[in-house]
Amino acid sequence: MRTRDPAGSRDSALAPLRHRPFRYLAIGRAATMLGNAVAPIALAFAVLDLTGSVRDLGLVVGARSLTHVLFLLFGGVLADRLPRQAVMVVSCTLAAVTQAAVAALVLTGSATIPALIALSALNGVLAAFAWPAAAALVPQTVPAELLQSANALNRLGTNAAMIGGASLGGVLVAGVGPGWGLAVDAGTFALAGLAFAGVRVAPVARRAAAERGNPLRDLREGWTEFVARSWVWVVVLGFLLINFAYTSSVNVLGPAVADETIGRTAWGLVLAAQTAGMVLGALVALRIRIRRLLLLGVFCMFADVLLLLGLAWVPSVAVLLVAAVVAGLAVEQFSVAWETSMQQNIPADRLARVYSYDALGSFLAIPLGQIAIGPLAETIGDRSTLLVAAGIVFVAVLGMLADPGVRGLSAHLPTREGTPAGEGTPTSKGTRLFAETPAPAESPVAGALPPSTRASSESGGAPVGGGPAAENV
Repeated sequence: MRTRDPAGSRDSALAPLRHRPFRYLAIGRAATMLGNAVAPIALAFAVLDLTGSVRDLGLVVGARSLTHVLFLLFGGVLADRLPRQAVMVVSCTLAAVTQAAVAALVLTGSATIPALIALSALNGVLAAFAWPAAAALVPQTVPAELLQSANALNRLGTNAAMIGGASLGGVLVAGVGPGWGLAVDAGTFALAGLAFAGVRVAPVARRAAAERGNPLRDLREGWTEFVARSWVWVVVLGFLLINFAYTSSVNVLGPAVADETIGRTAWGLVLAAQTAGMVLGALVALRIRIRRLLLLGVFCMFADVLLLLGLAWVPSVAVLLVAAVVAGLAVEQFSVAWETSMQQNIPADRLARVYSYDALGSFLAIPLGQIAIGPLAETIGDRSTLLVAAGIVFVAVLGMLADPGVRGLSAHLPTREGTPAGEGTPTSKGTRLFAETPAPAESPVAGALPPSTRASSESGGAPVGGGPAAENV
């Protein structure tokens, strides 16, 4: 049921921008996404210019993906043990150094494949440490009632940066060479590090060092938190299937179908339309105020089926453009709903670890699907494979909707626009969501959500979550 925003203000969607820590966080995440959009283009042509080998390119790119997956869970442990903004600053600073080293090797003509593999692997480790920290930091920068708007603004900024970065990467590679594209990537990480240094928030209440034990114990605690709520693992499992089927279909079979039907230029327009739909979706998510936010987000994922059916049955430009825009708009509704649900319902001192388990499920599914879909398409044909993928997505969404937690979770809606996060914003039940510990003197906004204020049972509006692969930070 749609609920009117009690604040009743035209600019309530932009209220998170009134909080200085959130502004710095949003700038930092947009800067990293800008660089992450430039880097694949620049790195790909740098390797191809060096050896001309697609195999070598796969090794360089695969090294980053492998270390990212291997260290993701430990990144969540680190982000729950240390100040998250500090983790972000160190990660971005070191990422700037590694990318600057890659750029220097390429620009001086001294790059070798082993050196690029090593630096790419190191960059993957840094990304694994950074992402859980960045995602879990959002609730510390705004009141809980503004989390939906904050997540939508974050998505809007990162999507816009992705569009701009892809265009900038192409221009840089064509105009001045891939080495300079990699140098720009290093610069965006340095800029992000400066932005994250400006995020001053109150610390999250954590256990004493003696109580925390070793990292493996922290991982077990995070796993316990992850499986304690059915809505979390049900949606993560659902998106493991969706990412397995949908991402591989669009990225692998999509170009093959386009080559035989609408052509490569038109396929580029379809992908651009999907990104445009994501931007539009973030704008829509800024304004939506609905109690069953996660239910809406999960239901919207039926839109992915439309694009797969279009590729299988009606691969025309008009049909695919419309389906791509709808799919992009829909995935943003889920992304914002998922981020908001996680941040409002998972204990603050364990949030990064739960995020890392969520991301691990998503990241693992993508390469597995990309490996499996080619042989399947050779066996049963492109159309049949796309229909199978559409069926997997449809069943995955139905499975998520079947969970009572997904259907029953209620989101916190805005009550008082612009209340600073450090002032103990009350929930609708009268519980203070943010710690009474004051923020540092230089920070007017802060927030830390103690575990005691989080619902941990499945009854009475249990937390809901799960999610797609998030951007690499």
